[in-house]
Amino acid sequence: MAPEHLDVLVIGAGLSGIGAAATLRARRPGTTLAVLEARERLGGTWDLFRYPGVRSDSDMATYGYGFRPWRDGTTLADGAAILRYLADTAREHGVEGAIRYGHRVVRASWSSERARWTVQAERTGPGVAPGTTVTLTCRFLHACTGYFRYEHGYAPDLPGADAFRGRLVHPQLWPEDLDLTGRRVVVIGSGATAVTLVPALAREAAHVTMLQRSPSWVASLPSRDPVADRLRRALPPRAAAAAVRWKSALLTAASYRAARVAPRAVGRVLLRRLAAQLPAGFDVATHFTPSYAPWDQRLCVVPDGDLFAALREGRAGVVTDRIETLTANGVRLASGRELAADVVVTATGLELLALGGMALSVDGQDVDLARTVAWRGMMLSGVPDFAFTFGYTHASWTLRVDLVSAAVCRLLDRLDAPGCAVVTPGPAPAAGLAPLIALRSGYVARGIAALPQQGPAQPWRVQQSHLNDRRVLRSARLTDGLRFTPAPAASPARAPQEAR
Repeated sequence: MAPEHLDVLVIGAGLSGIGAAATLRARRPGTTLAVLEARERLGGTWDLFRYPGVRSDSDMATYGYGFRPWRDGTTLADGAAILRYLADTAREHGVEGAIRYGHRVVRASWSSERARWTVQAERTGPGVAPGTTVTLTCRFLHACTGYFRYEHGYAPDLPGADAFRGRLVHPQLWPEDLDLTGRRVVVIGSGATAVTLVPALAREAAHVTMLQRSPSWVASLPSRDPVADRLRRALPPRAAAAAVRWKSALLTAASYRAARVAPRAVGRVLLRRLAAQLPAGFDVATHFTPSYAPWDQRLCVVPDGDLFAALREGRAGVVTDRIETLTANGVRLASGRELAADVVVTATGLELLALGGMALSVDGQDVDLARTVAWRGMMLSGVPDFAFTFGYTHASWTLRVDLVSAAVCRLLDRLDAPGCAVVTPGPAPAAGLAPLIALRSGYVARGIAALPQQGPAQPWRVQQSHLNDRRVLRSARLTDGLRFTPAPAASPARAPQEAR
């Protein structure tokens, strides 16, 4: 039997995939669609991460979809609430029935002769025999896999780990049976996961120590936004949601811009606010003053200063030092000090994994992602009829999910026109290339070499600007840098027509 053929295959049923599929359902109701999800549940990151306190680190006014605003007044939501929101969105927008669980895509191969993708997926789940595979074909492939490896996080080798008599835990694989009552906990790390875990664990444990090699920039965010609450009271629901979303997006953009233009001034403001929330005499210079400028790495936010409250109340502490070795009873530091611990949590970060690990090929030639250049941060040079969703690193991921999803629909509309059956980005620039992610975070440094690159100027430059992307991706300029070609059988001799 011939493989099942669909117009569009979306890879991944997390935040990006649900948003992409819902937008397709709304804008192109006649398009045949399936969403292939490797896991047995939707939600992506929000289904995977189950560690205590897991929550968003972007405000929910912008983290919610533009087509289905977040109605709860909370600024930062917990993981369970976000997962419910995603499930409700999938059900209400006709996506739920399109998701095929237990389909891990391992390879996608493009044929110019047939103008279609052939996608191979490994089947997993209850009742599925090991090694079972399925093959599908599609006209357009949209990867919504994020860029983290789901199987495991980054776990550096810790000297003496075998000697430690307590429990060693990574947040990405949090055990359901872990009881911290009366336990001494050391959390290794200083990023978003660590600052989330410490106050959450401190509610149960005897004491929690955040052990960091170097500090990160941390800021407090109120759990409710008083300006947003006033807008919701004053305006009809739809207008209020749009106003709150724009207010949050513009404020984030302005804050990031200020940090780029005047990093020392922004740093002083952040440190002054920190000092006001920490215990008297706390060593802010050692424990909360990073060696890099604000937004060189992603800013860590804490709701209502819960981390600082735990420090003030003595339920938690911060130690800045290097690990020499784990011992039977804790962690010995380079300074000679030993931290007693019953549980050590390695909040040491994540690993990057492009396209969920699937391999791409075009006409029999494997695609080396590191040698491709990203067109408008959503397509790959030389790869036809393919898009990927890559959110913002300096703002809410979802702001870009909405724009890319709508842009894919616009491209599909264009592909319905005569002589425009296939779209391919290129030729891409060969000089002035730069990493796709402009962050100095550890997880980026470890995995950036395997990701696509970006060019020196539009449409190959990723500007991390929602306002700019909104203007470009919704305008006629969307197709700059793209080549449209007719279907092979219709006009095989015609030369590609450059998009105007």
